[in-house]
Formats: sequence, structure tokens, C-alpha cells
Amino acid sequence: MKRIILAASAAFLAIASIPTQAHETAGLQETLTPLFESALPNVPGKSLIALEVEYPPGAATPSHTHPKSAFIYAYVLSGEIVSAVDDGEPRVYRPGDSWHEAPGAHHRVSRNASETESAKLLVIFVLDPGERQMVVPDPM
Repeated sequence: MKRIILAASAAFLAIASIPTQAHETAGLQETLTPLFESALPNVPGKSLIALEVEYPPGAATPSHTHPKSAFIYAYVLSGEIVSAVDDGEPRVYRPGDSWHEAPGAHHRVSRNASETESAKLLVIFVLDPGERQMVVPDPM
């Protein structure tokens, strides 16, 4: 029982250590909510982080990258998301659709396709431990 309490406490502290982030984009915001974080015991030197990304109606994220070590898997939970990575054409993703981003990928387009409905993504990162800035804006 003591082990279970310690493990649950460690998991809670790991999740709580990832701050919820909001990014301003022309007066609109996306919200990043941490859901899970854990070292991958069978992949030395890598961690898994799960975030929920919520876009209010009309919200967008400026062109960006992610930590250079990050492999990313994104899954649409609700609403519709327009996304384009590297040289790919922008595409509308609906609930149940997904895409991935290789380490070093350039996420050129990421926005809610709707001006009236919110949209949510589940985003899974596999990356080096200690990374805290999940979205790295392009230099201006």
C-alpha cells in the first residue's frame, strides 16, 4: 500500500510540475493542459508527456517547432483542426484523425478550423527528460 501511495504521489508531482500554458495569438488563446508525464523505462533517456490542447473558436498557434528531441503524435478529440507540417499542404483533421511530427519538424499551420466551435487535441510527446517548453515560436 505504501508503494502505491508513493507511486501515485510521484505521478501527481510529475504532472503538476508541467505548468498549464496559454499562448496569445492575435488576442486568441490556446490552452495546454498537462495530463501525464513519465520516464520511459524501456527507452533510456526518453520521457513521455501527454497534453490536451484546446483551441477556442478561431484560435491559432503561430508557426513553430517543438523541442529538437521530440517525436509528436496528435489526435483530434473534438472539433476540427487545420494543420500543416514541413512542406505538407494544410489539411483539416476531424475527431479520430491524427498526425505525427518527426523531431525537428516545422509546424507551419495549427489552428481551429471553426470560428464558432472549440477544438481539442491530445498531443503525445516522446522527448528528452527535462524539456519544459513544448512550443518554440519561430524567430521574428
